[in-house]
Amino acid sequence: MGFGLGMPMIATPQSQYFADALHLQSGASLRDYSLSYETYGTLNADCSNAVLICHALNASHHVAGTYAGQANSEGWWDNMIGPGKPVDTNRFFVIGVNNLGSCFGTTGPMHPNPDVPGQVYGANFPVVTVEDWVNAQALLLDALGIQTLAAVMGGSLGGMQALSWTLQYPNRVRHAVVVASAPNLTAENIAFNEVARRAIVTDPDFHGGHFYEHGTVPKRGLRIARMIGHITYLSDDVMNEKFGRQLKQAVLGEDPYHYTTQDVEFQIESYLRYQGDKFAEYFDANTYLLITRALDYFDPALAFGGDLSRALQRATCKFLLVSFTTDWRFSPKRSREMVKALLDNQRDVSYAEIDAPHGHDAFLLDDPRYLGVIRSYFDSVAQENTATAHVGVTTP
Repeated sequence: MGFGLGMPMIATPQSQYFADALHLQSGASLRDYSLSYETYGTLNADCSNAVLICHALNASHHVAGTYAGQANSEGWWDNMIGPGKPVDTNRFFVIGVNNLGSCFGTTGPMHPNPDVPGQVYGANFPVVTVEDWVNAQALLLDALGIQTLAAVMGGSLGGMQALSWTLQYPNRVRHAVVVASAPNLTAENIAFNEVARRAIVTDPDFHGGHFYEHGTVPKRGLRIARMIGHITYLSDDVMNEKFGRQLKQAVLGEDPYHYTTQDVEFQIESYLRYQGDKFAEYFDANTYLLITRALDYFDPALAFGGDLSRALQRATCKFLLVSFTTDWRFSPKRSREMVKALLDNQRDVSYAEIDAPHGHDAFLLDDPRYLGVIRSYFDSVAQENTATAHVGVTTP
């Protein structure tokens, strides 16, 4: 059954258990693990309208909709996905999945280690990569009875997963939508990640990653890590427009220099501390280390001597890539690298470079040009499906 535009879409978390071991790129393996996921819309009879959404660093499987009875529980991409929205759940069956190592339900460092009874994984959770996540997502699709995706879509780290899908499972993807992403991280990006990780591991409450058994949480490190990350998500223009050099209301009209060097005086300081405090309350430190390492490691061209065109020869689907002019963490230059490599292989590629002031966070915001590009692309995906679509059946 479809929903009308404006009607609330209720989300229901689900979990899929896997007993068999998942062999990881590191050589380690995971067994007895579960993936948390949510689905929206109706899977049609021939399972041809499925869209997989891959999440970025601190997001989860809760992509869209709200939880029944919970205020302010909208999914992280709710402006993008839902009835009548650019990825229209009246036409597509959308799947959001939480990646291995996360802290939002899927098996991660906070979960029991089946190889060490009575203990959680903690710092012993194995290193995971983008490729490992994609392999686990493919197993989830198998369990749902979905062989081929109408599209795989993601922004930032999610875009890396979408790209990797086209290389690992080229015959299972018809379209890939890669937003505000890159084929690998620059040295500067890796440096930002390392500074954030050092903030966490040098927190006295971290205890080498085994802080659970000590009854502590390395909140100081998590706060700093989030503050560092948040600076890179915003553009200089947005920071100046929102905060400039404004002082906090409490010190306006007073001499600020009598405050100590540890006081919060500027609005931007207050904002960053607020973001850091909020993040430290819900995110797991070991998860942060795992996910930023996965970001660092991703580099499909590495096995081809750095030749991205050769690496992307395996991709056969159609592509939409989107970038934002003020995104300096995943700049348009990086998207254009992927576009060129795909065109070198004569692939079907659409590219939109949106002149937006918001920096990297633009991929989550309500820019009408951006949302219009996505809507138009998914309109074409839906039209492709029309010829073979059958009456939909609602999945449990």
